[in-house]
Amino acid sequence: MRAARTVLISGASVAGPALALQLKRHGFVPTVVERAPELRAGGYKVDLRGTAIEVCRRLGVLDAVRAHSTDMAGGSYVDDAGRTIGELPADIFGGRVEGDDEIMRGDLARILYERTRDEVEYVFGDSIASLDDDGDGVDVVFASGTRRRFDLVVGADGMHSNTRRLVFGDERRFKRHLGAYISIYTAPNHLGLKRWETYHALPGKLVCVYSSAGESSAKNLFVFRSPGELPYHHRDVAAQKRLLGEAFAGDGWEIPRLLGHAADADDFYFDSISLIEMDRWSRGRVVLLGDAAHCASPASGQGTGLALTGAYVLAGELAAAGGDHRRAFAEYERVMRPGVERNQRMAEGFVKEMVVDARWKIALRMFMVRTLPRTPWKNLIAKKIRDDIQEAANAIPLKEYEAYGAREAVPAP
Repeated sequence: MRAARTVLISGASVAGPALALQLKRHGFVPTVVERAPELRAGGYKVDLRGTAIEVCRRLGVLDAVRAHSTDMAGGSYVDDAGRTIGELPADIFGGRVEGDDEIMRGDLARILYERTRDEVEYVFGDSIASLDDDGDGVDVVFASGTRRRFDLVVGADGMHSNTRRLVFGDERRFKRHLGAYISIYTAPNHLGLKRWETYHALPGKLVCVYSSAGESSAKNLFVFRSPGELPYHHRDVAAQKRLLGEAFAGDGWEIPRLLGHAADADDFYFDSISLIEMDRWSRGRVVLLGDAAHCASPASGQGTGLALTGAYVLAGELAAAGGDHRRAFAEYERVMRPGVERNQRMAEGFVKEMVVDARWKIALRMFMVRTLPRTPWKNLIAKKIRDDIQEAANAIPLKEYEAYGAREAVPAP
């Protein structure tokens, strides 16, 4: 069997460029294709903890991540009249320990892209239309009509992965709805927030507005319960904005004003909080990475960390196997799956905490937020929260992988 060298990666968010960066170092020839016409901006702030921080160090991007830290100071809960109920420091809100960090998803994507764009081929405004794996390689037809052949194909194209659909079948076979939806977009910072997040809780709903370090704008974030999946297409932004407005219609505080900014938002995001659960992440010469393989949902707080870790492990295992994709894919999954499943189970519990369903539960939470800073056992409570999160954040062991293929030049296809 001929050792793999050329790798097509579908998706240029976080997992794709991270994989391209590490594959290039190991002597492979990656190509990244992205449906969007340019690098996607927007998204929410993402936590990098434990293993993900070490991966950033090994990828050589940790200093850049630190330089773009959200540097949040803390957050507060407010009532219907906007009165502050209680405040907590950022580390308790995020369950972070020393060394962990937080960055905007768009900033992280840009850092990884800028580290790879001079050595990696990026094809924007195109996507995979069909794949034909003949055992010796994969013939790819792109939506543009271009035809090319690669040794391997990696689907790093998110929860609604086109690659997964083409190779494994309909998304509904693998997606499990956790009973809630989330939306976020950039808006004017009319609350005047600075490195601060403000929460307002309603039965079955949560609204958060925050502005991170160096930002003049704010992010408006909405979460709401929905036991069943809503009828819309994941690319129909107009329908998504309508559904968001309907979910929060008639609610008070600043919600009408916040919703009003959705119409002009060019980075509007709306999706279900769901898991992707698969028995296998590869088939033949095609393998899935990040949310495409094992979305843990925003409720886990670990999706980006898992994407980075998976990229590092997949590239390393391909190098360790000398380009033998069968060995590499099997070992990649063996290393990653236990930690992935640990984080997915954590997400199932956390989504219920994000949007509590009764006013008395909200009142109890507000009481805890208000009194926690003054209680003598606050450190024990904070430690318990952090320990659970840190256990999940460090659930995947990292190997050291030797560079493969550096001794022979490999021409670009």
